Amino acid sequence: MALKPVVICLSRAGESVAHDVARALGAKVHGREGRVDVADAFFPNALDHVRTLFASGTPVVGVCAAGILIRAVAPVLADKRAEPPVVAVSDDGAVVVPLLGGHRGANRLARQIAEALQAKAAVTTAGDVALGVALDEPPLGYRLANPEDAKGVMMALLNGGGARQVGEAIFDLPDDPDGVVELVVSEAPETGSNTRLIYHPQRFALGVGCARGADPAELWDLVQGALDEAGIAAGAIASVNTLDLKADEPAMNELARRLGVPLRLFTAEELESEAARLTNPSEVVFAEVGCHGVSEAAALMAAGVDAKLAVEKRKTANCTCAIARALEPVTGEKGRKRGKLSIVGIGPGQHSWRTPEASQLIAQAEELVGYGLYIDLLGPLASGKARSDFPLGGEEDRCRYALEQAGKGIDVALICSGDAGIYAMGALVFELLDRGPDAHGVSDAARRVEVVSTPGVSALQGAAARAGAPLGHDFCAISLSDLLTPREDILKRLKAAAEGDFVIAFYNPVSKRRRTLLAEARDILLQHRPADTPVMLASSLGRPEEHIRYRNLADLQVDEVDMLTVVLVGSSHSRLAQLGEGPRMFTPRGYARKIDGDLAG
Repeated sequence: MALKPVVICLSRAGESVAHDVARALGAKVHGREGRVDVADAFFPNALDHVRTLFASGTPVVGVCAAGILIRAVAPVLADKRAEPPVVAVSDDGAVVVPLLGGHRGANRLARQIAEALQAKAAVTTAGDVALGVALDEPPLGYRLANPEDAKGVMMALLNGGGARQVGEAIFDLPDDPDGVVELVVSEAPETGSNTRLIYHPQRFALGVGCARGADPAELWDLVQGALDEAGIAAGAIASVNTLDLKADEPAMNELARRLGVPLRLFTAEELESEAARLTNPSEVVFAEVGCHGVSEAAALMAAGVDAKLAVEKRKTANCTCAIARALEPVTGEKGRKRGKLSIVGIGPGQHSWRTPEASQLIAQAEELVGYGLYIDLLGPLASGKARSDFPLGGEEDRCRYALEQAGKGIDVALICSGDAGIYAMGALVFELLDRGPDAHGVSDAARRVEVVSTPGVSALQGAAARAGAPLGHDFCAISLSDLLTPREDILKRLKAAAEGDFVIAFYNPVSKRRRTLLAEARDILLQHRPADTPVMLASSLGRPEEHIRYRNLADLQVDEVDMLTVVLVGSSHSRLAQLGEGPRMFTPRGYARKIDGDLAG
């Protein structure tokens, strides 16, 4: 489980048990508003909150009826191989039931909770019940090479067959020399089948180095050759390790991805502390990066003080690799991970408009950075995380801080409203990364972080959905803020959009200081489209105070618009459909005219 579980408490009857569970798991308690007295965070609606946590990949332990959890997650069930564990605990703490993800952590969670509460874990997965083990969930430090065959092996055992254990016995099962299945524990490559499961102890740490811009295929082939010659299975590798200056090298990151293990980074000073154990120290490398070796030193550092080189440094024109073997499986993580900055658009406000990917990136983040109001809109999803609030107007400081924090190896989420790439922080992040050191860019460490952007529901999309379909034909968006864009450029774009008869979404229409551009935009548009052109004003979209109203273009008044309002101005073809529940705005695409023409022909 990559994320810490969250303990859900719905009533005072289960409050004491919820806190006992949280202490046992080192987790936070999220409580129902008005029904729970003490919690780390509160939520108004149980079904919505559990569904949001589940969609974000967060394990959920609910101190409540199992049916509530089932109803919450049922609409978003998709792929059992990727979904987080869900566990129900009775209010009195007597029964613990893993509901989803039994072999992906739920059974283990249930047993841990039951032990802490002196309760009964109602584990129902067949292997756990009949055999007391889950063959697709080996002990920490061991990796199953052929998980696709686990079901067949389990069925053979459940049907009365025995198991031959070859190598270490990592499961508490009787060893049957005549068993119908084999459980093989080996550091070497082995072939599995539906009667043979292969487990690799991850005793090896892989150290790598490369020249700037090295071909990922070159490093991959070098590593594969080293593994093959040494008779080491790829599944026995615990981590890929290198110098921190190589954090953004595609070859390094592709290698870790293909091996399915973490990339860990060390400073030159840390690697130099291993100089006495190097087989192939190099003064040339020392002169270039400040340590006498990268691949051997990184492998030894990751594997620990008792490790020895199983493969000494091998090299090609642009890459090096070495492999160290530890006495026991490598389960602790040394060094640091590559920092990550997720640029996250959370939509206009309401959580149901936030994408599951955005929720996942927020849940995974160690620190949240953004305008305080936007972070507040995350509600309990932000609970327990470090947060750095920045005021409006501090956009460059905000993005620079987020990048520099990620440069320290932290997983940072930069929180934006709407879509982060539309009038938000996305462009500024990449601008800072693109600047040179003499142009107030960011540090080298910040430039090596992983940057991920995820789409969000933009304000214009939210407003359009509330209106009906005003963006049914060509449209554009124009910001009326002249803080960053010269006024002359804004007026030029206004005139071009007016002449082109685009539907227009106005962002940042007014502020306390800036009150005239919206009126000028109205007057320019009136020169090119009818006075009764429909205009939609959408304020505080997706929030409890949301306010939607329509005006004719000629009647648009600046005083009823603020910075939280999106203004959608129709084209000359846009209309209002008068429905029972009120008007709905749309812009015809022309399908009806085409159909009429086809019928007439």
